[in-house]
Amino acid sequence: MRKNSMKNMEEKVFGYPQYDSNGEMVLTTYDNEYRAMRMDIRLYTLYAGQSRSFESEKEETAVLLLSGKIIFAWDGNQETVSRKDVFTQGPWALHASKNHKITVTALQESEILVQKTLNEREFASRLYSPEDAPWIASSKGKFGNTANRLVNTIFDHDICPESNMVLGEVLNARGNWSGYLPHRHLQPETYLFKFDRPEGFGASFVGDQVFKSVNNSFSAIPGGELHPQAVAPGFQMYTCWMIRHLDDNPWLQTDRNEDERYLWLHDAEF
Repeated sequence: MRKNSMKNMEEKVFGYPQYDSNGEMVLTTYDNEYRAMRMDIRLYTLYAGQSRSFESEKEETAVLLLSGKIIFAWDGNQETVSRKDVFTQGPWALHASKNHKITVTALQESEILVQKTLNEREFASRLYSPEDAPWIASSKGKFGNTANRLVNTIFDHDICPESNMVLGEVLNARGNWSGYLPHRHLQPETYLFKFDRPEGFGASFVGDQVFKSVNNSFSAIPGGELHPQAVAPGFQMYTCWMIRHLDDNPWLQTDRNEDERYLWLHDAEF
């Protein structure tokens, strides 16, 4: 019965989730409408003094601090970290393999993102700091100076080859494009969007479909689909980008396959 219901469930490529009464916001799971992502991705709001623990016998787990002040506890270690917001400070993220417990305790109201996927391999847990994932300018001045953004990579196949995931962040300049030229790769990717003002918005392209991106909306991009993004003038857009490696085909930084129809733009004068 369960298999039939999953087979008949419509698969979607964009979502507008909401927090529930327990402070949990579900994006993708292994059996919801976004199951093609092959990841379990959720956001949590924690109030001062509140704790949440994450441990799995089959999944690796990454916990990314989006805002607030928390205590990370893992493998007998403990570290207090803080982040004003995603627009002004870099990331703190704790990454652990299966059978390793991560506990997060909030010292003030905080928001975290939890990314999981199945992985039989075990590897050493690691706490990534802002210094480990510096912001790097990408496409500065290109395409009429309309694709300016800052990008960081918290971990990927080069940094943690035992992982089945990639985790990174993007800060879009106001009114600029991201992921431009339109590009694709075989591995599924999820984008979580945030804006520096509550009325902020942008456009998210998934193949031939286009969606209005707003705060806490997300794209669930199937492998092989083109996926550029844009943000409206006046607003800064943050994107958390999460990729699931394919078996025997991990995503690499060199796997950016731009649509041939637009390659002429690299040499165009504006």
